[in-house]
Amino acid sequence: MAIIVGLDGKVAIITGGASGIGEAAVHHFWRNGAKVIIADIEDDLGRAICDQLDESAIYVHCDVSKEEDISNLVDTVITKYGKLDIMYNNAGIIEGFVGSIINAKKSDLDKIIGVNLVGGFLGAKHAARVMVPAREGSILFTASACATIAGLGSHAYTASKCALVGLMTNLAAELGQYGIRVNCVSPYAVTTTSIAKKYGEANAMKAEALVQSVANLKETGMTVDDVANAAVYLASDEASYVSGLNLVVDGGFSVVNPTLMMAQTQGRQWVQPQ
Repeated sequence: MAIIVGLDGKVAIITGGASGIGEAAVHHFWRNGAKVIIADIEDDLGRAICDQLDESAIYVHCDVSKEEDISNLVDTVITKYGKLDIMYNNAGIIEGFVGSIINAKKSDLDKIIGVNLVGGFLGAKHAARVMVPAREGSILFTASACATIAGLGSHAYTASKCALVGLMTNLAAELGQYGIRVNCVSPYAVTTTSIAKKYGEANAMKAEALVQSVANLKETGMTVDDVANAAVYLASDEASYVSGLNLVVDGGFSVVNPTLMMAQTQGRQWVQPQ
């Protein structure tokens, strides 16, 4: 794995860091020299990850939908390290179902907005209050490819992720004057351990097979490491002049409609042009 020098010695909070994309990000940030703070409600999982690493990784219990938890998280980091370089607002949930708006439940919307959007909003707010005086920092969100192309997620989930992208651009406009960069990483559908735990391993495998069958980029499969690598880049000094970017990690899915091409070539063997 290539080492991103621009993370060495940086202090990074990763919310939702105990599983899935967040867990992968924790390992990638740590391997690249960052001091990592895992923020999650899954205490046992978070502490277990810290046990695998060293004293440069710590765990802090944090429900991102509660402002007092976010405030305490940031204060704890400042007390321990004296600074906060990176706030990666990754925590998110998938609730409800992909179906008609007619059958959508407000309770699902409230729950998803409370974690996916409010959590990111509060994380950015409290990161900014310590980054603005320092006049530097990187704020990052995990959004989704569903904010770029329709039909990938439920209405509630899509609304929360589209709102995150909008929040990111507004924050980039405000915080740029203080040297703070704000970006999103937006993955295509990826099966995580938390999804498998929630819906069952068999269902998760079926979902992953379906997602890969309609993916644009073939001969490879998307993993949480692909998202984590993108996050590492955006948070690092290698992206020192990148701000206001929604980096979509989807193998070209959101910009390609292969239907016509596939219909034209179906049943014919591909011949390499001479």
